[in-house]
Amino acid sequence: MSRKRRTIPHPIYTVSPNAKIAVAPDFRRINDCRPGYGYCGLPDPHKGDLAPKDAGIWRIDLAAGKQELIISVADIGALPHAPAPPPGAKQWFNHLLFNQDGSRFIFLHRWWSADRRSLVTRMYTATPEGKDIHFVVGGLASHFIWRDPTHILVWAGHASHGNCFYLFEDKTANAEPIGKGVMTADGHCSYLPNKDWIVNDRYPGADRKRPVYLYHVPTGKVIVLGHFYAAKGYDGEWRCDTHPRYSPDGRWLCIDSVHEEKGRQLYLIAIGAILDNPPKAEER
Repeated sequence: MSRKRRTIPHPIYTVSPNAKIAVAPDFRRINDCRPGYGYCGLPDPHKGDLAPKDAGIWRIDLAAGKQELIISVADIGALPHAPAPPPGAKQWFNHLLFNQDGSRFIFLHRWWSADRRSLVTRMYTATPEGKDIHFVVGGLASHFIWRDPTHILVWAGHASHGNCFYLFEDKTANAEPIGKGVMTADGHCSYLPNKDWIVNDRYPGADRKRPVYLYHVPTGKVIVLGHFYAAKGYDGEWRCDTHPRYSPDGRWLCIDSVHEEKGRQLYLIAIGAILDNPPKAEER
């Protein structure tokens, strides 16, 4: 370890598994379009441009410290996939994520609905060079995770089964519903390392509680790990979602929560005993 320091010329959203490259959107534009997700205090240089050709997704060479614009908002905004951005829609990119082998990454192309009450989304994948762009789904596309280098779990709207979680196969039209009737609401989903389990959460209801749970893929069984109170005052862009994520061995979860009303805290949940004793099919 050299302990030498250097400054990367661009903020980073997601790093490739080999840690050699990263990709990132324009955080200034994200904050201008959806506060709470970008960097505040930095004006969007393309504030008045609905779909700028000089803003979008940058590829950052982490070794050389160089960056290049590989996908512009204008280019994606002009693609014919439905729904198309209507006149007057200010567009941006958000939520980038590399797959497990670094061969492709996801990005969301977004704008607000006419009444500004909901987000309209088109999900795409591309190579790290911004090539071979593939349209995954459009309209409703929210939280997602790569299951493996070619499959993506997404809370989405689809003609086949309405709004639910789907497993999309990248670069194809294949879409399979997952957890239909059990995982009934959008949440921050992740596959545990053995792929037999999905950890997920939900947004709070009237009781302001956020459930965190495990979904056993082979049996469809749900195991609720807790309901975490969303203390008042943590709303809108200041909310504290639980964002469950797992340890490298998959036997612990870490969540963010304010249920003890001590400010934002990190909490660990042991799940090893559950993984060692999975549900049987007849227990569904």
